[in-house]
Order: sequence, then structure tokens, then C-alpha cells
Amino acid sequence: MRYTGPKVRLSRRAGVPLTRKAVRYFEQRPYPPGEHGRKTNRRNTGDYGVRLLEKQKLRWYYDVSERQLRRYWDLAERRPGASGAELVSILESRLASLVMRSGLAPSIYAARQYVAHGHIAVDGRKVDIPSYLVKPGQVVSVRERSRRMQPFVAAAEGIHADERTAPYLSVDLPALTFTLLAVPMREQVPVPVDELLVVEFYSR
Repeated sequence: MRYTGPKVRLSRRAGVPLTRKAVRYFEQRPYPPGEHGRKTNRRNTGDYGVRLLEKQKLRWYYDVSERQLRRYWDLAERRPGASGAELVSILESRLASLVMRSGLAPSIYAARQYVAHGHIAVDGRKVDIPSYLVKPGQVVSVRERSRRMQPFVAAAEGIHADERTAPYLSVDLPALTFTLLAVPMREQVPVPVDELLVVEFYSR
């Protein structure tokens, strides 16, 4: 199941801010949530716990279920590159992930909602599946009928955009469109996760 509770709580459990919104809250409360959060010592976590947390961080960052992540891991293992890097590449190629990364949405949760509600098109055709894997060369855009909605008016002004555009994207925010130029490489993806620990978790 996907987590549907307070999102900042996940960042506090992970030990790193997983969303932009979480950065401010995390600075105020950098300890785990709960009654005994202040007394928790993350350094006492065993090897299994460290690997499990890293896997969970990846799940939470991309807002995927355990079953989905396992399926992506099986796919990554069949690819010729390093499994951990391939796993991150697959997750980053999801439509919802790219909608967030391009600046069309402020968070992965908003991006998922925009896609699921039918506001996004790929190569001119509506796609309402957040897990849709975008291929290099495909053009993603906000559908014409949705462009006057307040969230997309804000996106067109660059409010949600990162300081630097991801090198694997060509983004035209005023036109509310972007193109995936190439498969995302691990070193290009700013995910606060040690994917080698995720590999160790699944390979145990």
C-alpha cells in the first residue's frame, strides 16, 4: 500500500527531507516522529534496518507501493547496467516523476494527482497512468483544457521549477511542455538514497 498520511512525517522517519515542503519542517524537527523521537539514536540501527530504511526512502521519494518497487527491481535486474542505477533510472522515467522534475508540479503527490485526473498528455494523447514509463523523444504536455487551471498557470510562471533543469529534459514551462531527451542516468538524478544499500536489501 502507498502511504497516505502526513508527508513531512515520512521525511522525519527517513532522516532526510524528501520533498521541498519538508525542508523547512525538517530543520525545526530533525528527529524521528512520535513520543520518543527525540531520544531515538539512528546510529544504533542494525545492518538490516539501515538497508530497509534506504529502500523505504526510495519508495517514499517516488510515492510507489511495495509491490510496484519490487516489480521495478525485477525489471532493473534484467537490464545490462548496475541494478541500483537502473532501478533509479526506471523510477525517474515514470510519468509522475518527470512531471514533478520538469516543474509542472510542486511535488510527486501533486504530479501523481495531475496525471490520474487526466490533465497530462504524452505525444498529444491523454495518459492517466502515473506509472507510465516515458521513452526518450516523447513529448509530455498539459492538456489544452487544463491550462487555465491555477496550478498550471503557476507552473507556467516557473514557481515549481528547480534552479537547474535536469539534463535529460528539455522544458518549455510557458508552453507547459517538456521532452525526455535521454534515459536518466543515476548521477543526474538528485535522489537522497544510497541505491547500493537497496541492492543489498533485495539481494539478501
